[in-house]
Amino acid sequence: MTRLDRRGPNRGDASRDALLTVLDEMLRDGTSLADIKIGQVAERAGVSRSAFYFYFENKAMAVFALVRGMYEEVAVATDHLLDVSEPAPGRIRTVISRLFDSVDQLPHTYRALLEARATSATVRDDWDRGRVGFAEEVAAMIVAERASGAAPGGADAAALAGVLLELNDRAIERYALGGGPARELHIDALTSVWVRSIYGGN
Repeated sequence: MTRLDRRGPNRGDASRDALLTVLDEMLRDGTSLADIKIGQVAERAGVSRSAFYFYFENKAMAVFALVRGMYEEVAVATDHLLDVSEPAPGRIRTVISRLFDSVDQLPHTYRALLEARATSATVRDDWDRGRVGFAEEVAAMIVAERASGAAPGGADAAALAGVLLELNDRAIERYALGGGPARELHIDALTSVWVRSIYGGN
């Protein structure tokens, strides 16, 4: 389980919610995570600075709490990816599209998350832990598809799953920061790489 804050999720806690709301507003206004001061967040939320640390280890972990919805979206996408009753190209494209949707819905938060990941070992550890879990499920799906004859043999399933997810991460990061091809071209290319890597074909 990710360590989103010191007390764990408590959506009914008004002070915690106020802190996250203020942090989100500041990020939406274009303030970088580096320039946001914890004292400012606490003051605007109407709580003490110490109250911030009661809930969060640091502002990077507060950002991580803001992206809970993205993690929930990844979980939904994973379930869809593993449902092999749908033809591979369609379900893989749907999953990748949902990941891009999550960035489009909260671009300021995702960019802050990238900043938090670069500066906080705790955020990096939790990010990596989540990706490892996702990679294990994708690898199991690849093994099952090979066993059923739906996919040909090939590279080690765990290694392949890890590489494909790293490719997703890099593409989505570039997209969030305004680099690389347009959204649909990104999705087309990623879908093609995933389908060909797992199922073969031209």
